[in-house]
Amino acid sequence: MGQEQPSGREEWEELRARVDALEGRRRPRRHPGRAVVAFVLVVLGCLLAPLGVVAAWTADLADDTDRYVATVAPLARDPAVQDAVANRVTDALMDRLDIPGLLEKVAPKDRPLVEKALGGIGGSLQGAVRSFVNDKTREVVASDRFATFWTNANRQIHTSVDKALTGSGGGAVRLQGDKVQIDLAPVIEQVKDRLVGAGLGLAGKIPEVHTSFTVLQAEEVGRLKTYFRLLELAGLWVPVLAAVLLIAGVLTAVRRRRALVAAALGFAFTALLLGLGLTVFRVIYLDALPADVSQPAAEAVYDTLTRFLRTAVRAVITLGVVVALAAWLSGPGRYARGARQLWHTGIHAVRGQADRFGMRTGPVGPFTHRFRVWIEWLLVAGAVAAYVLWDRPTGWVVVGLALALLFALAVVDFLAEAPDDGGGGAGAAVSPSGRP
Repeated sequence: MGQEQPSGREEWEELRARVDALEGRRRPRRHPGRAVVAFVLVVLGCLLAPLGVVAAWTADLADDTDRYVATVAPLARDPAVQDAVANRVTDALMDRLDIPGLLEKVAPKDRPLVEKALGGIGGSLQGAVRSFVNDKTREVVASDRFATFWTNANRQIHTSVDKALTGSGGGAVRLQGDKVQIDLAPVIEQVKDRLVGAGLGLAGKIPEVHTSFTVLQAEEVGRLKTYFRLLELAGLWVPVLAAVLLIAGVLTAVRRRRALVAAALGFAFTALLLGLGLTVFRVIYLDALPADVSQPAAEAVYDTLTRFLRTAVRAVITLGVVVALAAWLSGPGRYARGARQLWHTGIHAVRGQADRFGMRTGPVGPFTHRFRVWIEWLLVAGAVAAYVLWDRPTGWVVVGLALALLFALAVVDFLAEAPDDGGGGAGAAVSPSGRP
């Protein structure tokens, strides 16, 4: 009889066979077709994601006047831009000031005294006058009046900016060859008035002067105009299409949680590539500018125009990382289960301490326990809606919403008390929706 009984090794092998059989039943069937379709959808969605970010930024810049004004308004206070505008206006005025004519009006006997006095403040008469004009010009461009003019002018000429970038000129902003330029004639008129008020009456005789400040310059503006127009038209549909492809890819996948993690990380990675591309293009763009263009001003213009785009890129990267981390922590992995167990154990300890002080949840506990899954999904939906409706969300907004959601889930976990717990049983430490 003893020989008929199975040995310990045989029992172990039989147990392993049963476990393997059970795992084989629970293991999802392989669907190579679904896996390929899901992979293609996720890849397409990830590739369209950065294009969607650029398209949304382009559409806002072209269609939303307030967004455009908010983008360019800081340039009026930028020292590099102020220096470039002041130098440009000074050059335009000096080209039209008749210095010899000014000297002819001085009596011959007084000219040595005038030249001596001018020499004491700046060398030659030409240099002294130029210094005087430049000082008055800098006073104008550094004033609140110039900032107000800049803001109001950009608001009024937003349509012209759109025309310039989409192919036609007109207004104070126009397309000249390979440049998008702003006419500084109104600024020159302010400088002329200030010069006349300071005693340089000759400036009042200068006719209307038109000189331009280059906002954007590229060798292939024609191609850029085409791309800009396409991005403007695709501003709404490309982000939506990218989101639809990513969601469809995740739902098609056999292992949806893994697909969600991969899609979120791919989404963040392609956005990171876009951010790196903006940095690389900045270097290429500045290196391609002519020598007579102010490099500091060009840097300020580029950085200001792409400011909200770079903010959106950082927000998308943060969102992808947060979604991937959340999907991984809710999964069946060893470390994910350990993290969730620590979470529930910590909250259970806090609730136990509250019970010792006589704090009870009352009917709220059983209610929360019963509808916990619905409550948690409503909180997640609220966080998603807050992100979608948030105007210009940043990376910190994403982190703040994630922390707020985490806190709300902790409150739900704290309140979710089974009816038979008696105010702090061990069963309360396990999440009905998250599982141990």
